[in-house]
Amino acid sequence: MGKVRAGVWSRRMPVCRGELAGDGGGATVFVCVALAGLICLTLLIGQVGGVVAARHRAQGAADLGALAAAGALVEGAEVGCAEATEVARRMGATVRRCAVEQWDALVEVQARVSVGVLGERTVRASARAGPVDENG
Repeated sequence: MGKVRAGVWSRRMPVCRGELAGDGGGATVFVCVALAGLICLTLLIGQVGGVVAARHRAQGAADLGALAAAGALVEGAEVGCAEATEVARRMGATVRRCAVEQWDALVEVQARVSVGVLGERTVRASARAGPVDENG
């Protein structure tokens, strides 16, 4: 009565293996699909972040271009717009429009950004610079 036969454990094991074998790998498939979804979501968030960063760079190029144009308006509107174009070029953007209204310079720039498999997108920004109105 105190002895345990080896056959008792061996008879119970096939029952356990049979229950586990009935799973069919459903959890593995679910984990693989969930992991693929998380990877796609992470890539999408990264691409959106890249577009937002490109938009901020374009805004910086517009701001600095408008300041450069306003600073050079003493020499003429053409010189001011040429300065804005040079600043935007150095920052990786192109000037879409440069207008001078009295002593204010309005600069609109655009930049291209790659969005991976979604292709390329264009981001735009504009800025105005000029003297401070002392009356208002």
